[in-house]
Amino acid sequence: MCQLLRNLIPSSMETSLYAPVKAFLEQAGYTVKGEIGGCDLVGLSDEDPPVMVVCELKLSFNLELILQAVDRASVADELWIAARISAKGKGRESDKRYRDLCRRLGIGMLGVADNGTVNVIVASVTPMPRTNPKRRSRLMREHQKRRGDPVIGGSTRIPQMTAYRQQALGCAAALAAGPKKVRDIRASVPEAGKILQGNVYGWFERVDRGVYGLTPAGLEALARWQNGNARSSVTPSC
Repeated sequence: MCQLLRNLIPSSMETSLYAPVKAFLEQAGYTVKGEIGGCDLVGLSDEDPPVMVVCELKLSFNLELILQAVDRASVADELWIAARISAKGKGRESDKRYRDLCRRLGIGMLGVADNGTVNVIVASVTPMPRTNPKRRSRLMREHQKRRGDPVIGGSTRIPQMTAYRQQALGCAAALAAGPKKVRDIRASVPEAGKILQGNVYGWFERVDRGVYGLTPAGLEALARWQNGNARSSVTPSC
């Protein structure tokens, strides 16, 4: 899968870094998912409580990448930044001042070669001091509730497949053949009642007490995500 993604995604995009960095963190024992709460990658260990690792991606090491990482430091136990290594050896990864700044901040640096090899330039400090437990809890819930890994880290300006959207699409798939009672959907989508009543996306309509159907917008969304987004993990049985 990682090799397939590298072949499909142009190297000029931040998303081209996602597969090799994800594989690197998975080898370290984390379950990694992309674009969780604005973080490019979030990984959770299988410990109790889980250790949370966050990694931000850029095509090159720069100040903006460090600033993004500093913002994520309030929720992560382990924090990394990753970028492509300069072929000419003139990137920030060669600047001792940049590396020393990362060390002082406790931020690890990962260099990604053109062939997808990931090397540790600066080790991450573990554990990082956590100062925003509410935000951390939101990230952890989203990671744990999201089925699979439907969003490539580093993706921007596209609708994100969140856990909520996955459940809404599960409801839409269940209603594709016609209206159903909420209780008939709840077995596969536990929060069906809340999602159908809230109708955040305008996909559903109430046709009778406790019975819902799909709007034209819901039919269109179901077709778009099932046919145009193979990573969305939408299953008709939901």
